[in-house]
Amino acid sequence: MFDLHRLRLLRELKHRGTLAAVAAALSYSPSSVSQQLSQLEAEAGVPLLEPVGRRVRLTEQAEILVAHTEAVLERLERAEADIATSLSEITGTLRIASFQTAALALVPTALTLLRDAHPRLRVHMTQAEPERALPALLARDFDVVVAEEYPGSANPRPAELEQEDLCEDPLRLALPAGVAVGSGESAQRRGPQAALMRLAGHPWVMEPEGTAARHWATALCRAAGFEPDVRYESTDLLLHLRLAEQGHAAALLPDLVWSGRPPTVALRQLPRGQRARRLFTAVRRGRGRHPAIRAFRDALREAAAVG
Repeated sequence: MFDLHRLRLLRELKHRGTLAAVAAALSYSPSSVSQQLSQLEAEAGVPLLEPVGRRVRLTEQAEILVAHTEAVLERLERAEADIATSLSEITGTLRIASFQTAALALVPTALTLLRDAHPRLRVHMTQAEPERALPALLARDFDVVVAEEYPGSANPRPAELEQEDLCEDPLRLALPAGVAVGSGESAQRRGPQAALMRLAGHPWVMEPEGTAARHWATALCRAAGFEPDVRYESTDLLLHLRLAEQGHAAALLPDLVWSGRPPTVALRQLPRGQRARRLFTAVRRGRGRHPAIRAFRDALREAAAVG
């Protein structure tokens, strides 16, 4: 019989990448993690790790064990959810991660609804972009993640995670203050591509290289016929807005950035098929039935409907 604790350490190593990262996440020493995994190798009777430079990687047999561990942990997630459902009150701690604009525009309202309906539920929220939050969800650092998906930039969907759609968030071209690209019927006739092209020589602000938002924004500009002059990079969309307000850069902004307030810069529609990003929540498979997660998702949907 395999020891579940050691199996979980092997799973953590798969998701976190190094013994040091596993040790730091679980408050163990690296030597303790190494000893536990050596004992698991003895139980399995086959090598589970092989050196690659200064790191280690899982063998084929270790990957088999991790796959079975995922199935066991999913059953345990379901068991925890069933026990919580049997109780008359939602209690405990819910750890959520959310990207910036949802954290500003939706999560506070959802927290208010949760506080009123379930006062004994403790919520811990971390602002994190999907590129970091979704792997951390797999590593059990969070219970639920609020994430985004840009047009043409489908996120990987690991089998260990369950996604649920939240809403669509419209995306628009934000014109730099003092820069006109036309308005009225003539601008409508020229269309969204022309509005983008008129800004080909203007500085742009975008999210950093490697993010889904940057990939989408760059592809959008290239489809309009130019390479954007990206002079400012930040994951902070409020900074994007401020640079557009002061005429320093063109930007591509989602409607959530306004949080229900009137826009402070001129906006133009984007080409068809590029006009909204998908917002969704993700949890580990088997955990979606947990009453705290159901309550948070319900509150988030209500916040999105109000906003």
